Amino acid sequence: MRTIEIKENDGGQRLDKFLSKRFKTMPKSLMYKYIRTKYIKLNGKKCDKADFLKAGDVLTLYIKDEFFEDNPEKNYEFLKAPDKLDIVYEDENILLIDKKQGVIVHQDKSYHFDSLVMRVQHYLYKKGEYNPEEEKAFSPALVNRIDRNTGGIVIAAKNAESLRILNEKMRTREIEKYYLCKLCGKPKHDHGFLEDYLIKNNSTNTVKVYKKPVEGAKVIKTEYTVLESDGKTTLAEIHLHTGRTHQIRAHMAFIGHPLVGDRKYGKNKKNFINGKYQALYAYKLKFAFKSDAGKLNYLSNKEFKVKNVIFK
Repeated sequence: MRTIEIKENDGGQRLDKFLSKRFKTMPKSLMYKYIRTKYIKLNGKKCDKADFLKAGDVLTLYIKDEFFEDNPEKNYEFLKAPDKLDIVYEDENILLIDKKQGVIVHQDKSYHFDSLVMRVQHYLYKKGEYNPEEEKAFSPALVNRIDRNTGGIVIAAKNAESLRILNEKMRTREIEKYYLCKLCGKPKHDHGFLEDYLIKNNSTNTVKVYKKPVEGAKVIKTEYTVLESDGKTTLAEIHLHTGRTHQIRAHMAFIGHPLVGDRKYGKNKKNFINGKYQALYAYKLKFAFKSDAGKLNYLSNKEFKVKNVIFK
């Protein structure tokens, strides 16, 4: 017999979801049998797979020792990633990180041991704010994503409640994102609100913009403001009112002003002006909460910026 006390980050989720995360090698059919036959109890009583856990609850488990797998420090993959971060803001609930161009946010087949999320986990582990031995069903996670070749502010949640709140605020567009970009040429107007239609081609990982509605297209809304221009290139601020794949790059190319260095949506190779990546940076973020944000209400109307934006 063993017991598990539910920590704050593990509260608020269904029993079966918690068990699936905690005991990765346990077949679901066996897990449901353990619950049904009272080999797993919640606060000393029979429980149901759909019961929601809360901090302080105690699970009593009469299950095989093999499912309590050891997880020694040497097996933590995040320790293979760097622990250094460019931090824009940090408190007990969140981190705002300035992700540099060229860094991926989540690991893929070619980058097993380095990504922004793994760097965050390593950083918090080193600080003593994240312990995988205690947090079996939660690990610090990213709220928003930025393409590898784009730099800018990425939000990381340190605890499960903050992650749930921020994911909802992102879904309801109560977190405003502003970008700096360098355009080829100069738009006719110094300020514009663009509204068109976009279709994504998953096989080529590209998108196409249309002026009129077409089948399968989604509305895109992009607001731009010219900050400075020499006629050949223009520094502009972009405020996204929708968040579609490659929206800024495709939308600005659609009006005849692709981003400098954009090899995918640029008109030709002449727009690669000393740029390794497309000149795009998510430099400013505002928490524009319109409804209750629970423990994160203190962030309401706060704005954060990257001070020195450098396009590579």
